[in-house]
This record gives sequence, C-alpha cells and structure tokens, in this order.
Amino acid sequence: MNLWENELKKRLQRIETAGCYRQLHPVEGAVGSALTRNGKKLINLSSNNYLGFAGLKEVQDGARQALERGGSSTASRLIVGTDEATVNLEKEIAAWKGKEAALLFGSGFLANIGVLSSLLRRGDAVFSDELNHASIIDGIRLSHAERYRYRHRDMGQLEQQLVDAETRGIQHKLIVSDSVFSMDGDEAPLLQLIELKKKYGAALILDEAHASGVWGAEGAGLAHHYGVADEVDLLMGTFSKAFGAYGAYVAGERVWIDYLINSARSFIYTTALPPATIGTIAAALEVVRSAEERRCMLKQKADWFRTHLRERGWETAGSTTQIIPLLIGSSERAMKVSQQLIDEGILAVAIRPPTVPAGRARLRFSLMATHTEEELEHVVKVLARMSVPSSI
Repeated sequence: MNLWENELKKRLQRIETAGCYRQLHPVEGAVGSALTRNGKKLINLSSNNYLGFAGLKEVQDGARQALERGGSSTASRLIVGTDEATVNLEKEIAAWKGKEAALLFGSGFLANIGVLSSLLRRGDAVFSDELNHASIIDGIRLSHAERYRYRHRDMGQLEQQLVDAETRGIQHKLIVSDSVFSMDGDEAPLLQLIELKKKYGAALILDEAHASGVWGAEGAGLAHHYGVADEVDLLMGTFSKAFGAYGAYVAGERVWIDYLINSARSFIYTTALPPATIGTIAAALEVVRSAEERRCMLKQKADWFRTHLRERGWETAGSTTQIIPLLIGSSERAMKVSQQLIDEGILAVAIRPPTVPAGRARLRFSLMATHTEEELEHVVKVLARMSVPSSI
C-alpha cells in the first residue's frame, strides 16, 4: 500500500468513527412521492422536487424537443455555446424576476462560487449567515475578502459587524444570505437585511435556491413574496429543485450581469448547458409561473405535517417552509432513526456534520405538492410511536 492509500484509509476511518461515513444508494423513481431503493418501496421525503415537476410530461417534452438542436452546446458561452434559445430563456428569467438581465450557470454551486469570487476582492468585506450553503462559503473563501460570519438570523450581530467594517474604512460591503435555509427550513429576515443594507451602503445577494418556484407571485421567490426584490442587487436560484430541471440563474441590473459575463470564472471557463437542459428549464419556467394551486397545496401540506410533528414533541427548528428538519442530536442516533423509518417504508435521509453543526444531526423532510394525505398520515403515525430525543 502506498503512502496516499494509507493516508486515505486513515481519513475514512476517522469519518466512520465520527458516525459521518457516507455511501451511495441507487434508487428508482425519485421524481415521485414514492421511490424504490434496494427493491423496497419507500415514501420519498428526501427530494427537492417540491412541486413534483421533475416527472411532468410538459417538462420532459421540453427536453425531447430541444434534443433536435444536438446533445451538447459544444463550447463555453463566450465561444459558440450561446444559441438563441439560451438568450431567449435568459430574457424570460429576467422578466420573471423583474430585473434588467439574467445569466445562466451550470449549477447553483457554480453560480455562487463564480459570483462571489469575482465580485469580491481583497480589501472588501462580506457578511454571511453562519448557516449559508457550502457554495456561498466556498465562494467567499476564493474571494480573499474580509470575512464576517454572523450568527444565524442575528441582525444585531450583523449590524455590529457592519459598524466594525465602516470603522476600519472598508468601502465595499456585501451581505449574502440564503432566503430559505436548506437544512433548517426557516427564512432569512429579509426586511431587516434590506434595512441594514441601506443604512450601511452595502450590496445584497440572495440565494433563492429553495424558494424559487415555491414562494411569491408566479413562484418568483421569497424576496417577491415580501415585496423587496427591487432592493436585492443579485437574485440567485436553481432549476434543480421546484423546477424539476437542472442549472441555475443569477438576475440583476445589466451592469452586474455584464460584469459577471466578463469575470466569473465558473461561467467563462465551462461548457454551456446543453440544449436539452435549456429546453427543460424553458418548459419548467412556463408551468412554474402558473402553478399557484400546487404552491398552495405544498404550503398546506407542510403546515399540517409540521404542526403534527410539533404536537408530538419533535423539534423542527424554526421551519416555516416545505423543508422540515427533525432534530435528533448525535449522528449515530440520526442514522438509527432513519433506518427505523426505512423499515416502516419511509425514506428520510439523515443529515450529519459537516453539513450541519456537531450535535445537530437530523432527518430532513422535504415535502412535495404530490405527497398524498395517506402518505403523510402514515409518516406521522410512525413517528408518534417513536421516542423523542430528550435533549439536543
């Protein structure tokens, strides 16, 4: 065994000892409210397919029709990877978000690392919620800007940090936050963020990955739901969740988008999204904008499910959305509860460090508009028979 293999075995052993070892589990039918894993049918509560559109015929037809343009975009956007369909889609996204322009990225991760690493420079200051997505954290790391990490949703600490940056003479200040937090299912305090942004002359970037399609008029996001989208400098979101597609967008005023075209390395130096993906997104955007009934169904089901879990003593953090965590505590305990649910025909994947803080392992329930009442009632009945952790 060479030195590298020996070292990797040691690292994997440490991960396993901490209860954080991960494996891949092939599934079939993940686009539905139930799927099959290892030959067993399970209620699917681990998908981000919030509106159930990943399996929708209209969305799939968008991909099939676009395949006539080829299987690949063949190059990066600045070479020959920009076709008319891509340009038209970006115009539609900009109109949907109420911004001057929009830009497509290969994924939400690529969008966040590209945007943050290109906008921020050494000597700038960036302010980030401690529970922001890993892609935001990595984008900030790549930027070499002065980093301020404020406690989750703690606007008092954020203001103290903004004052500190001003006292130090830092001119360019940027606040970045998820709108709906992916692991706790709670919301960023958008009105207060806007207030602090204005007070201290900062810019604001909002990651709407888990709100796009679900919140606001036409599913435009949480910023639109609260009527503050005009005050947000850049709105980012993904198509891999409520849209049932793939890829990501960034929307803002023209000067912001033009700058990203000329500076975001994860945009410049990667092959453009293929025609089939562009066609899928375009079809999904059309159905998402008119999906008010599904959005209402999703909210009603999430509210019902969350209420019943809390009534039975389960801790669901500050969830107010379709993402409902069941806080367990230790990684070992979370894995045990997850397996107990699998035995009962329910798939709720255990989320462990480093995705969440140590001692805050959980099951993450992701509800879909297409979950039936019978499915959700079964989950609640099973959890009612299980012991609730005495402390987290």
